[in-house]
Amino acid sequence: MSDQAASIAQVGETSPGGVRIEHTTTDGTFSLDGGTWEVENNVWVIGDDTSCVVVDAPHVAGPILAAIGDRRLTHILLSHAHDDHVTVVPELLEAHPEAKVALHPDDRVLWDQTHEGLLPTLDLADGQVVQVGDVELFVLHTPGHSPGSCCFHARDLLTVFSGDTLFKGGPGATGRSYSDFDTIVVSIREKLLVLDPETTVLTGHGHSTTIGAEKPDVEEWIRRGH
Repeated sequence: MSDQAASIAQVGETSPGGVRIEHTTTDGTFSLDGGTWEVENNVWVIGDDTSCVVVDAPHVAGPILAAIGDRRLTHILLSHAHDDHVTVVPELLEAHPEAKVALHPDDRVLWDQTHEGLLPTLDLADGQVVQVGDVELFVLHTPGHSPGSCCFHARDLLTVFSGDTLFKGGPGATGRSYSDFDTIVVSIREKLLVLDPETTVLTGHGHSTTIGAEKPDVEEWIRRGH
């Protein structure tokens, strides 16, 4: 697949130390359980003028590398290991060999389906902190969409990067292998809905939302089962 043109936009406020969030998207496919679907993925780059991290590495490297620019990439933070979120990790490492590939170990079973032989270099764990300039990203282990799904909470930027755990309008899909609806509801209730209601939720696909906008709808999600 050829690289796509990059469209890069800043999201939200900048920290006192100059850390900002930038956004781009990539298009491709997601495959699991014998099916394949066309998807567009969000990619989030968090950093200042000298260094940054990326959340997820989907489909094609060009737009992601353009968003990184000439900064030092310190971490590739993987919200989970479905193939549409990890596709171009090798290409990012080729350009930034010093970057740490960070994945929760419970998602190795999915990671190995795409990158057998390439090992993540940092095991994510609940409560872990990844420093980005003057901003701390707190790792929240939120299983359900996959066993090792994680969100990344930037308290100082009043933002959480939710991967495929929480979307505008409900939880991520749980109808495929290694997923569970009851588990994702517990994760969202205990790890995400306890955050400041004004926290912006930047998702793995689609539009952003806020914690306050999603919190009232939990009982409706449970009634409909997704």
